[in-house]
Amino acid sequence: LEELKATPLLPYLETGLPQVSELRALRKPAKGKFAWQNKAVEALSDWRNNHPLEQNGFFAINMASTGYGKTFANAKIMGALSANQSLRYNLALGLRTLTLQTGDEYRSKLQLDNTQMAVLVGSSAVRFLHEQSHIEKQVQLELNEELEEQSGSASAAELETSFDIDIALGEAVDDKFSTVLKNVPKARQLLYAPVVVCTIDHLMPATESVAGGKHILPTLRLMSADLVIDEVDDFNREDMPAIARLVHLAGMLGRKVMISSATIPPAIAEGLLQAYQAGWQLFAKSRRQQSSVAVFWGDEFNTQINFISETQAFDSQHQHFIQQRLKRLAEQVAQRKAFIPIMQRSNVDKTELEQVWFGQVLQSVLTLHQAHAEWDETSSKHFSMGVVRVANVDPCIQLTRYLLACDLPDDIDIRVMPYHSRQVLLLRSEQEKHLDTVLNRKDGRQPQNNSIIRQHLLQSKKTQLIFILVATPVTEVGRDFCLDWAVIEPSSMRSMIQMAGRVRRHRPVSALASPNIHLLAYNLKGFTQTNPNLAVFRHPGFESKTYPLVSHCLKDLVDESALAKKVDASARIQAANPLQATQCLADLEHQALHDILLKADKMSMANSLELRVPYLDKKVMEVAEKIPRRYRVTHS
Repeated sequence: LEELKATPLLPYLETGLPQVSELRALRKPAKGKFAWQNKAVEALSDWRNNHPLEQNGFFAINMASTGYGKTFANAKIMGALSANQSLRYNLALGLRTLTLQTGDEYRSKLQLDNTQMAVLVGSSAVRFLHEQSHIEKQVQLELNEELEEQSGSASAAELETSFDIDIALGEAVDDKFSTVLKNVPKARQLLYAPVVVCTIDHLMPATESVAGGKHILPTLRLMSADLVIDEVDDFNREDMPAIARLVHLAGMLGRKVMISSATIPPAIAEGLLQAYQAGWQLFAKSRRQQSSVAVFWGDEFNTQINFISETQAFDSQHQHFIQQRLKRLAEQVAQRKAFIPIMQRSNVDKTELEQVWFGQVLQSVLTLHQAHAEWDETSSKHFSMGVVRVANVDPCIQLTRYLLACDLPDDIDIRVMPYHSRQVLLLRSEQEKHLDTVLNRKDGRQPQNNSIIRQHLLQSKKTQLIFILVATPVTEVGRDFCLDWAVIEPSSMRSMIQMAGRVRRHRPVSALASPNIHLLAYNLKGFTQTNPNLAVFRHPGFESKTYPLVSHCLKDLVDESALAKKVDASARIQAANPLQATQCLADLEHQALHDILLKADKMSMANSLELRVPYLDKKVMEVAEKIPRRYRVTHS
């Protein structure tokens, strides 16, 4: 009976749920390096006037470079696609910290309150610590302004209320569904809030759930709101079939889809478009609409819009856009250059090889510091701030201990901070607050003006001080750091490009005299292993028994001369033809992504299910064995 009552309300979900309209921030022209957003909006608005999007699917690819405001541009583009610049969409991300940061950016720039936007992450502890940092900043600001104690307390309480995830939406929503979700505030936000910024696992049950009705709410959300996936290439390749199914469902429900990242490989762009096309064709047949899909490409240089039908090749249009992007990237002044130091392996045991590898890291740190240190007049010292990126947590801890105990030149002093995903949550939160402040060079800010950094500079008795952040891949995405230099243990081309994006991130564009990035010739696994056939560019990385590399020396796997001139996303966004997956690190990634997203035998649902089986937890398999055979899902 309840189902019969709810069924007539389903059409209401497509157009009847709340939207955010009349946003001045969306109409306000961007300036400076963000002015490209205005051109993208104008191109979409002009195109939309001649091509009503209600009759066609829409798939957007935002490839603007790191630091050019892709996240805010996504909101502007989604607004330009609606008739009245209104917003109703889902912004899905892979990381909790990046989700919370994006929510902060939207609150600040779009001025959205909790009845207009919901920020959903899986961990209440992470959310609490994030919100506490905002409260502390607000209280500190009030103290600095010498406000009265009572006024300061009231303001802090108001800030706490504004971040309450259980706030009722009240009259902001229609009451047709309110009784169903009356006692589930988080579910109410997911369904009703015009803009939902969430980790992608909140939407995944729409296609991945097999029991308990957990698919219902995310499916209703996708029925009523468009989908934007930010940093889409940050997911593991094993996750790609599931993401393709989510995109397919969005198309089947008649929604628009956008993917966003500076380093989208061709295989991801084409594979997700094909999934969307397949879904849209089902929707078009049910509504007697056009089966073609309008595809939008945009970056800080150019925009491009074309109709792509099931019979037209996407590859040629995408390559045209990529070629234009590569041409403009080549014209840019190099802000990051890389050097690969020679590393000699010898026949010694693993422990001694680890020490040799750590010693090479130290040598690279000293070299980069000498080339890129800054002068501080107050303390009369040269200092620099850099990162050593290592692939895994245990080597991160070991390297930190090595740097703290090693012998240094007489005039050199160092400060070392480990930063990794296994860190105690409270301590990691404090670290991130400190790093976000110290490594922020926007608007001419200087790290030596920070009281903690100033104290280190004044207390050191040496003339050279090096601040070293020893970090795992948690620094690659979602951290708005501006570092002087980086030493990178190689895992994949994507990790190297993303890590390079944290170097000179906020600095004015200027010519670079010497390399500010050292790429280690071997990762630690490759340097210490005794079996030459062992796959070392994995966990993280793409190498495996199926995709082996002929060499594990980075000098043999990348174009060293190209990296010496400039480090950018060129190798990631363009695939060679033919691919040499066993000889080139970038080609290995392109081949692996192509096979999992575009190969015919892996595009079927059966094989997608098979791909997930090896990653199922052992206990889940034990439970599955107890299910009566007649109820089991089969590959047929």
